[in-house]
Amino acid sequence: MSFPPWSYFVGSAVFHYLGPSFAVLLFSRVAPLGVAGLRIWSAVLVFLLWRRPWRTLNRDTWRTILLWGAVLALMNSSFYMAIERLPLATVAAIEFLPVIGLAAVGMRTRRNLTALAAAVTGVYLLTDVRLEGEPLGFVFAFANAALFALYVVVAHRAAQSDAGGIDGLAMAMVVATVFVLPIGGVQAVPVLTDPVALAAGIGVGISSSVIPYVCDQLAMARLSRATYALMVALLPATATVVGLVVLQQVPVPTELAGIGLVIAGVSLHRGER
Repeated sequence: MSFPPWSYFVGSAVFHYLGPSFAVLLFSRVAPLGVAGLRIWSAVLVFLLWRRPWRTLNRDTWRTILLWGAVLALMNSSFYMAIERLPLATVAAIEFLPVIGLAAVGMRTRRNLTALAAAVTGVYLLTDVRLEGEPLGFVFAFANAALFALYVVVAHRAAQSDAGGIDGLAMAMVVATVFVLPIGGVQAVPVLTDPVALAAGIGVGISSSVIPYVCDQLAMARLSRATYALMVALLPATATVVGLVVLQQVPVPTELAGIGLVIAGVSLHRGER
């Protein structure tokens, strides 16, 4: 059975913040960088058992996979440092900002430019409401945003080449474990004696790094980079909904209007390749 390309992105968007919302609940047991490490290590275990992807690494693909893995490690680490200090919806809105440029580059029709404008306005409303919190949180949030834009570029290029697909993703996650070990290894040690935190961390890894990144590869193989980048506008809206359901972070009317504009913009857009 074949699914439309946008359906893969919706799956990615839901789990993109569902997993991190559970990670926030883990911060009382494990430090953020420890959670980031646990997320990546558990995802790698799943990928290795599922795919046995080492056949993917060859002379033509290893550079892309190394860069991809480094970006994943740094992006996930800065993301958790940000959501420890800021509301999930704020981090999600900031995450979208650099991706606006990626979306704008590929917009060739008036309809799609209008769609982009609606989505950007919606994200602005979501950002403007909760632009408060620890200054260091914003440093990590903007670092995560830049890395996320780089992730879109690298992962999209990989998805449409021999370096991509689920096997390429699996090898990139293996590389990410090497980068994240010195960052989160020490903070993850307490998990080894806490079965509840260990089980929760594995759940976060599956819901944050396995399901959404697999969906990303399936979507990126079928969508232009500009179309995918515009769909990223759904992430702040998704984060607001997930923050409400899981973390009881209640949106105000302005945020609801922002969500409506984002959905309208994505609905108006027509794909270009």
